[in-house]
Order: sequence, then C-alpha cells, then structure tokens
Amino acid sequence: MIETVEAMSNLEDILSVLVLVMLPALSSLGKGDEPGGTEILLSLGIALIKVAVFVGLMIFAGSRFVPWLLSNVAHLRSRELFTLSIFSLALTIAFGASFLFGSSLALGAFLAGIVVGQSNVSHQAAADALPMRDAFAVLFFVSVGMLLDPRFIINKPGLVLSILAVIMILRPLTAMLIILLKGYSSRIVLTVPLLLAQVGEFSFI
Repeated sequence: MIETVEAMSNLEDILSVLVLVMLPALSSLGKGDEPGGTEILLSLGIALIKVAVFVGLMIFAGSRFVPWLLSNVAHLRSRELFTLSIFSLALTIAFGASFLFGSSLALGAFLAGIVVGQSNVSHQAAADALPMRDAFAVLFFVSVGMLLDPRFIINKPGLVLSILAVIMILRPLTAMLIILLKGYSSRIVLTVPLLLAQVGEFSFI
C-alpha cells in the first residue's frame, strides 16, 4: 500500500510540474482583455517550448557542470563552503529559469534539485540541505498563511467551497478510480484515496 501511495504522489508531482509550467502563461493572459482560444494555445505553446529548452540545458549542460563543480568543492572538505555552493546553485538556477525562460521559481528550484541529485555527492548535499529545507518549509507555510484574506472567503464562498471540493472529494475519487482500474484490493482502494485527501503540492501551486 505504501508503494501505491508513493506512486500516486509521484503522479501528482508530475502533474504539479505541468501546472507550474502553464501557470505563468495563463496568469499573464488574465491581465489584459479576454483572450481567444488561439492566443491561449499560442501562449501555452511558447511557455512549453521555453521550458523544454531550459530542461534540455539543465539535463545536458547542468548534469555535467554541476556534478563536476560540487565534486571539486567537496574535495576542499569545507562543509560551510559546500552548503553555500548548494544554496547558490539552487537560487541561480531558479532565478535563471524565471528571468531567462519565463518559468516559475518553483520549477527552477525543482530542476536544480534533480541536477544536484545526479552528482556523486548528492547524499552529502541532501544531508547538508536538510536544515535549510526545514527553515524554508516553515517560511513557506507562514507565507501561505499570511496570504489568507478572510474577506475573500466571505465574499466568494462558492469559489472556496468548489476548490475545497476538488481537493477533498474529486482528487480522492480520481485516485480511487485509478487504483480500482489497476485491480487492487478493496482495502487499498479505500485507504489510499483517504491518505491522499489533503492539499499537498497543490497548496504550492
């Protein structure tokens, strides 16, 4: 059952990445007049091409340069310098993805983690980045809480309840349908959707 939960969670991660790719393009369309279908498709196509170019650069160039750099820094046996290098790389790639390719900072940071994970010192990087992960997790949830506007909930209860229904009802039902089609037992069919019935990565989006 744990493997099933992890598989469904990984599927949601992939879908979250696709939403993060399309979100900047869709948000920019909402600032002007009501766009047509062709304009929306063109904007999404350009966004996907930019992200594809960025992913290609990260896979072919970053996967060679970043492991080489981190290996050389690790040989200096300075934990502080190694941690600073990880932090600098993550920020550089994230901001580069945002300013040069128009993607989100979150997607840039996600790809930075993938590239760092391909190096021979990925376990050391994960161990050194653990305190930063906890700090940024706290900062993230505090920031999300500060964005809460009670007036929005009062003024648009229908929209809030609709989003809540998608998260708490539609997502578990979708997961239940997928697991049911896979032929798992009824216990897994009922338990896994309940474990997934929380916001998770979608709060980030």
